Amino acid sequence: MARGDKDEDRLVEPEGEAAPNPVWFKPIMLGLMLIGLVWIIVFYLSGQAYPIPGIEAWNLVIGFGIAFIGFLMTTRWR
Repeated sequence: MARGDKDEDRLVEPEGEAAPNPVWFKPIMLGLMLIGLVWIIVFYLSGQAYPIPGIEAWNLVIGFGIAFIGFLMTTRWR
């Protein structure tokens, strides 16, 4: 049995939800997790005065929020 159609021999690339992530996805995901971690470390090491002076403990919320966005991205990573 010889195949006459070359179209059947092509690889089928997944689309939509099954498609692989773009190249930028993984560095952004890891970057957000690291930025959040660094934000929290700076907050604690500075005596709770930085990265944004004057908002005090809200710096902790911002750091965890940034890291949490990175962790949420892991659920979409393929």
